Amino acid sequence: MKARDAERTGAFAHDQGQNTQIRVDYRRDGLGRPKPTLARGSMESIMIKDVLVHLVGNAEDELRLAHAEAIASATAARVTGLFTNLLPDLVPITPMDGGAAAAGVLAELDAEARRTGEQVQQRLAGRFARLSVPNEVRRLDGTPGRLANLATSEARRSDLFVAQRPYDDSGAASWNDLFEAVLFGGGRSIYVVPPKRRPSDAFRRVLIAWRDSRETARAVAEAAPFIEKAARTSVLVVDPDEAASGSSSLDLDIARHLERYGTDVEVNLVGSDGRAVSEVILDQAHRMSADLVVMGGYGHSRARQWILGGTSRDMLERSDLPLLMAH
Repeated sequence: MKARDAERTGAFAHDQGQNTQIRVDYRRDGLGRPKPTLARGSMESIMIKDVLVHLVGNAEDELRLAHAEAIASATAARVTGLFTNLLPDLVPITPMDGGAAAAGVLAELDAEARRTGEQVQQRLAGRFARLSVPNEVRRLDGTPGRLANLATSEARRSDLFVAQRPYDDSGAASWNDLFEAVLFGGGRSIYVVPPKRRPSDAFRRVLIAWRDSRETARAVAEAAPFIEKAARTSVLVVDPDEAASGSSSLDLDIARHLERYGTDVEVNLVGSDGRAVSEVILDQAHRMSADLVVMGGYGHSRARQWILGGTSRDMLERSDLPLLMAH
């Protein structure tokens, strides 16, 4: 970027090290004078009122519940625990000529799973009674496919779906299909809790992995309550397109839009230099000590089912920071 370009866009830094990075302070006019900004709290707050947290009856429930409670406390929201009680899928194991004896065994398997679900629900009810926010526990019984459909429907009636990170070895594999069903069919965002990550006491720093796409725009809109409360928001563009002049193309309109929420906004243009985009995003997020990473959830359709891929999947497999993702 040339010096005269800097005069038009404000202050910037160009790192010639491992990454090509440009930081833009667009909040100055062509003469270098600060532009007026919207005072924090001068607009009507954007609210989250219903937080739906996915519970499965294992030890990781407590971590997701802690994140849900922290979000609800900050936004005066209600927490609903959605306990998905997995029933045995009897169709694949039903013998063609098993007779009454086989039917009785299968019925007992189903009854046992429901009894276990009742016990877990009672334990969860006792835990929810100690929460500091309004709450309730709902239980869904079903096979994996049915639970995915039911959870997707429940997510449409909430503002935010809190889920464990899929695609790892922490026991989440049973719920990968449910996660994808809610992301692509729920119509709302998913707040993804990584393993062993306790919630921050506040969402002070937010990183947005920006692409000029519908999915990212949806994620940013869904993240508005967090952005409004953040002291600092970084808009990260990895491998930006080049303008006709050969310099990196700046999309400052999104930054100006975000500043109207009352947060301080910066734009960072970073070259991947052969690294995975997910690695660049996480590196930048750690550099700013981000409390939340916001990004679009991308996938492709296969046999009437959406499958996550590319950077979206990489981030879900690798991120040690909370993600807010929307399709």
